[in-house]
Parts: sequence; C-alpha cells; structure tokens
Amino acid sequence: MAKIDAFFKLMHDQGASDLHLVSGQPPVLRINGEMERIKYKMLDNDFLRSMLYEISPEDKVKIFEETGDVDFGYEIPGLARYRANFFMQKYGVAAVFRQIPSKIQTAEQLGLPAVIPKLALLPRGLVLVTGPTGSGKSTTLAAIIDVANRSRKDHIITVEDPIEFVHQSQSCIINHREVGLHTRTFSSALRGALREDPDIIMVGEMRDLETISLAIEAASTGHLVFGTLHTSSAAKTVDRVIEVFPANQQEQVRSTLADGLRAVVAQVLFKRIDKKGRCAAMEIMIATPAVRNLIREGKTFQIPSSIQTGKRYGMQLLDDAIMDLLNKGMINPDDAYAKANDKGKFRPYLKTPPADFTES
Repeated sequence: MAKIDAFFKLMHDQGASDLHLVSGQPPVLRINGEMERIKYKMLDNDFLRSMLYEISPEDKVKIFEETGDVDFGYEIPGLARYRANFFMQKYGVAAVFRQIPSKIQTAEQLGLPAVIPKLALLPRGLVLVTGPTGSGKSTTLAAIIDVANRSRKDHIITVEDPIEFVHQSQSCIINHREVGLHTRTFSSALRGALREDPDIIMVGEMRDLETISLAIEAASTGHLVFGTLHTSSAAKTVDRVIEVFPANQQEQVRSTLADGLRAVVAQVLFKRIDKKGRCAAMEIMIATPAVRNLIREGKTFQIPSSIQTGKRYGMQLLDDAIMDLLNKGMINPDDAYAKANDKGKFRPYLKTPPADFTES
C-alpha cells in the first residue's frame, strides 16, 4: 500500500471530490464544492515528491521532470479511480487528484432530465456536453454512455486524457484509449477510430482545431460522437466550435455543423442545501430545424429564444433550470445568482443584493 493511499481512503470516507497536496501546506479536501483542510502536518517538498513518485509511472515522472506538469490516472482496486495532475509552483511540487467513482451512476440516479438518456439512442450526429471545469461533464457523459452500453449492440470507443469512468462491456463492446498511453493525441486517436469500425465515439476533450474538425467529420459520416468543451451555454458552444476554424472556412463549417449537430448540454454544479451532495442545472438545446437554420445563417444570438419555445422537445434554458432548483429549495439563492446568466431574475431572492460593477 502506497503512503498516499491513506489520503484517498480519507477522501472516500469524507465524500470529497478532490484532494489537493501542496508543498508548504497541509492537505486539503474539496467537499461539496468547498475546500476543507485536513488536520495533518505541513507537507515538505521532498516528502511530498517521494510520496507522489511512489504511485507514478516512470514515463510520467520523466515528463513531469522535463515539463513541470503531467496528467495520468491512478486506481485503487475496490475503492476508486483518480485523475491526477502534478505541477510545479513557487514553493515546490503540488498535485490535485479528482476522484472518479468506480461505480457509474445511472441517469435515473443522477436525476437527469428525461431527454438526456435519449441522446444515447441517436443513430448518428454530434452531441456536446459543456461547462466549466468541475461541473460534472464526465459524470453526465458516463451516464449517457452507460445507457448506450446497456441498450445498443454497437462498438464504443472512448478517447480520454486520462481514462476516467471505466465501463464494462455489456450489450456493446467498449474500448477505452488514453492519450499518451495508448495513442499520441486526441486527433490521432480520432483518425484511427474511423478505421476501427466504431458506432459511438466519445472524445474526452475537444481542445484544438484538428480534433474538432475530425469530430465533426465523424458525426457527418454516420457515427454518433460525444465530446466536451469548456463553454457556458449552447449558443457560446456553437460559436466556439465555429470560431476555432480560419475565417475563410467558417461559412462551410456552419453548414456542416448545422447538419451534424444533434444536441448541446451546458451544465453547472451546485452545492445542495436540502441535503448533503451536489446537483446540476442544465441548459439543453436540441438541434431542431429552426435551430439548424439559426446556426447555418450565423444567428446564434437567437438560439436562446428557440430553446425557450422548444420545451416540448425537452429544451430548457440554464436560468430556468437554476430557478427550478431554487424554487425546490435545493440550492442557495446566492449560488443561483452567482452562476446565472441573467442575474436580474435572481436579485429579488437575495437578502442583500451585491453591487456588481460588471453589470453596469
């Protein structure tokens, strides 16, 4: 048993999502979104480095020594998997570990809107799950892939950095590929995937032009592609995808994206006040003919209006989802205000509305 495993057990027992280990500071857990210090000694740089290297593959240590940061996955059988990031900072080495539960939560257990599991049954197209870091994108995607795994008879390929949720093949065959371990880059894995007879491809992060271009191409050639982006709304997601391309290609990309896109789910995570835990508020855009026309014509600023009028298709605006959680007494009004797009709707719920200079 590695020395650091004791922290992972404490993390599991406390229900923490993240473990922070920083030279010159005691360990810190993130529990329900808030940082809480562990009663432990200050971590000396040499002690922390030796503790981290004990669980690190040799090639990852080499990369870290050369570049100053590295990502990889670590697993304690029977407990959980962890997404690890080592980095250098002013006072020495530091690391952050995100816990990935060994048991995948179903869409029902997560309380996802009814339209979300249906995305797993689409025959083809591009589905994007977006939101800031730590907003639960991976958990939502894992639940969708789980539906496909249990309901379809297909070949699923996931490409991640590192592998997070591990699915056991059920009705589907699932192959997990890790960037840096099983393939060089997201884009090279995607190029390879098109020759590996996939039905569903899950791309852990669409972070560059080539990866986004290949994902759109795969969705346009009969595959169902799931991907993630760090955007805060459906309209901004569409804009982000298009703006990655050079100006002289954007008109063609609009047309291709309009044809291939099936849905965008943009989510944020909240600490619950009614019980322990967290919950997600989701903006859901389904690519109806009206939405496709807006994308094709470059009128993405009108997408929120189409979402508002498309409730019968399962669409909803983020602010409406946040308001629903607030009215159910599940979240704090201050948190709702902080994460809403139209903050004016939520000011009446605040005891002392802040003077926010950014709104002027």
